[in-house]
Amino acid sequence: METKVVRAKLKNFRMSPQKVRELADVVRGKRVDIAKNILEFTPRKSAVALKKLLDSAIANAENNSQMDSDNLFVKAIMVDEAPVMKRFVPRAQGRAAKILKRSSHVTIELAENTKEN
Repeated sequence: METKVVRAKLKNFRMSPQKVRELADVVRGKRVDIAKNILEFTPRKSAVALKKLLDSAIANAENNSQMDSDNLFVKAIMVDEAPVMKRFVPRAQGRAAKILKRSSHVTIELAENTKEN
């Protein structure tokens, strides 16, 4: 039997993928209620955005796929690199230094836990 997977995407999030992946690794594979709890009490900018994305994915699962939110878990969470803004800062002796302002694309997939624990 095919398991339903529900996706939600966050595009062009203005934070380095490396910083977002640190928190994404923590919630990957967890039940939805535990993941929400972790994100709510983590004092990072990426936690706020990931919690909002998780809430969106839960709403998609309940309203579009008629899934039960009590049985959902985070099947996959992927953080990819988005376009990078390049800026320059003046340095000594007429030189310029490049500053890379990185962005992220985040995709979260939720699935329903079929077996009873």
